Amino acid sequence: MIEVVILGTGNVAFHLFNAFSESENIRVIQVYNHKQESLKYFSSFTDTTTNIKNLKPAHFYLLALKDDVIPEIAEQLRSDDGIVVHTSGAVGLNALDSTTNFGVFYPLQTFSKNKAVDFTKIPVCIEANTAKNLEKIRSLASSITKDVREIDSEQRKALHVAAVFVNNFSNHLYSIGAEICAENKIDFSILKPLIAETASKIESLNPQEAQTGPALRNDQKTIETHLAFLSKKHKDIYTLLTHSIQDLHGKKL
Repeated sequence: MIEVVILGTGNVAFHLFNAFSESENIRVIQVYNHKQESLKYFSSFTDTTTNIKNLKPAHFYLLALKDDVIPEIAEQLRSDDGIVVHTSGAVGLNALDSTTNFGVFYPLQTFSKNKAVDFTKIPVCIEANTAKNLEKIRSLASSITKDVREIDSEQRKALHVAAVFVNNFSNHLYSIGAEICAENKIDFSILKPLIAETASKIESLNPQEAQTGPALRNDQKTIETHLAFLSKKHKDIYTLLTHSIQDLHGKKL
């Protein structure tokens, strides 16, 4: 049985706790957070603590924390036996080098507490300071997902930037679309089939092949009509994205 201590109670910690709890090979023996109120959910299922000095001995100490505090928290962990791993896409492996055994356990997915996920389909990117630790981390990851990939810190940095574009930025564009709909008394749900089809296209096409719209067609009259309609804050985004699409597909225009 793999015993895990989770440090953190945010979205990633919440979903990893649930995924680990459903695995027959893993037991979460403790959850840490500096705020007692953040531990309420977890305290119904396992031991919790607000004192980092009271962490239990475990095979893994999983840091599902804000990027900025990872090195600071890692310095407070002095276990020579357990492997310390963080879950960040943007923080390098060396942020944990104050510990003896360390690595990365990065699940590539967007997490919200009120939205369930199927962890078996989520890629988990792993890295470690030794080959032995890497195999142990691979075993932990394989207990909850079918997709485990060895990705080094530089690759993971690039992957995280790519993920921000395809997830965080695209979701922000959904928010802009919802705002435009609301301002014009249109139910945003009318756009959901379009959003779903756009996402499903890249299952069979690469993103460049799937691109459509006035920017690709160089339909200047439509672009000018849209720009005249939009507010200043949205106009700048529309112009920037239009130019980016045209630069990428310029040879087709």
